[in-house]
Amino acid sequence: MSGKLVLVGTPIGNLEDLSPRALRALREADFIAAEDTRVSAKLCTHFGVQKPMVSYFEHNARRRGEEIIRRIEAGEVCALVTDAGMPCISDPGEGIVALCAQRDLPVEVVPGPSAFVTALAVSGLPAGRFVFEGFLDTGRRERDERLQELRAERRTIIFYEAPHRLARTLADLYTAFGERRTALVRELTKIHEETLRLPLSKAVERFREMEPRGEFVIVVEGAPAPAAEEIPLEEAVSMTLSRAQAWLPLSKAAREVAALTGYARTALYSGALRARENRAEEDPSGRG
Repeated sequence: MSGKLVLVGTPIGNLEDLSPRALRALREADFIAAEDTRVSAKLCTHFGVQKPMVSYFEHNARRRGEEIIRRIEAGEVCALVTDAGMPCISDPGEGIVALCAQRDLPVEVVPGPSAFVTALAVSGLPAGRFVFEGFLDTGRRERDERLQELRAERRTIIFYEAPHRLARTLADLYTAFGERRTALVRELTKIHEETLRLPLSKAVERFREMEPRGEFVIVVEGAPAPAAEEIPLEEAVSMTLSRAQAWLPLSKAAREVAALTGYARTALYSGALRARENRAEEDPSGRG
């Protein structure tokens, strides 16, 4: 009989955020797989958890992942933790979950704190829809290409960044996006927790002159809706009709295209309806 993998969310700063269920999962596991065993050992010592621990991080993930899988197949329970927050989020843990899925091994999750969700909640920026990007590539070409892809992203965008790269990243964001509302959230749940809500240009200026301290989450306002005149009405009506023919009710298609183009939903709906009727008159068989 196989064991299981248990994903255990751990505090991102304040140890009081460890849930009773997470603590029980750590105590009941046969062993703990940790991104950095030194960091996780401090957590376990604080709560009196005494379990064998193995390292599982980016550079040993392939070899160590197979070892962990063999132990689970032999019936052991592995609790997987990251240094802080939820395993698999900007963390190599996703690899071992994928291995478990391939081998049809059970995976349970004990949810806990997550820095990007916590930062989004306190940012003051739209939180209904968002994109989590994690850490940007450090290579110039890859970074520039990714930022260009994100220029037109309408949803709120969230990045992680280390203090020694913060100034460069803010400058790159301003170059790619122009002026946007931004929240810089650092040292979440710790003594020096701080949220700075600034226009992106002011954030660049601030950290050009001031040395950043602590880990940062950068929350950036999404791109504004394009002006209606940038897209001809006829093209917007055609977009609406195409969506409706492919997979959406006409009313929902009109709502989506209205959000993309800035045209009134009613204008798009009535225009697409007329176009549909005209096509039906031209081809009564419905095959055109």
